[in-house]
Amino acid sequence: MTDRAAARWAGLRTVVAGLAGVLALVLGAVWLGAVTDRASVVDSAPKTAAAQKSSAQQDSQVELDGATSRQLPGVRDCGVGEPVPEPTIITLDCSTSGRVASGIRWDDYAADGAAGSGVVQVSGGAAGGAGKSFPAKLRLYGPKEVDGSVAFTALEVVYTGATPAGEHREVLPIA
Repeated sequence: MTDRAAARWAGLRTVVAGLAGVLALVLGAVWLGAVTDRASVVDSAPKTAAAQKSSAQQDSQVELDGATSRQLPGVRDCGVGEPVPEPTIITLDCSTSGRVASGIRWDDYAADGAAGSGVVQVSGGAAGGAGKSFPAKLRLYGPKEVDGSVAFTALEVVYTGATPAGEHREVLPIA
């Protein structure tokens, strides 16, 4: 009888080892799938002005008086780099990158100013809290030549609902 009990125990160990192997393979596949998901999240995240520049419209020329052409002013992200015309994202707090206007849709974009709407995203901070979003109207103005390119120098943000700091309107220098 002892021979039969030893054979059963060996068979049970084999089955358990096989199940553990299958479980390890399944968990590995799940982990690899999550890595792919994280990579796609990074790809779909909002881009900075530098990334927007590469995908910005190449057609940023406007006819003035039918004869002369001039480049439309753009926005320099945190005051650096080449101006990006009609940006979809503007960093509002350059010291911490804690506030970003994103999803911007421009209703009017001209040489003297621009008006549109978007969402101001406020990060949760170092404590890891959840970020919040606030719908807002945006207005660019004050175009000036900066480092050989024309760029807007100020941004007015008017919150259309709740506000991040209790202020309904704020004006930010962006050159």
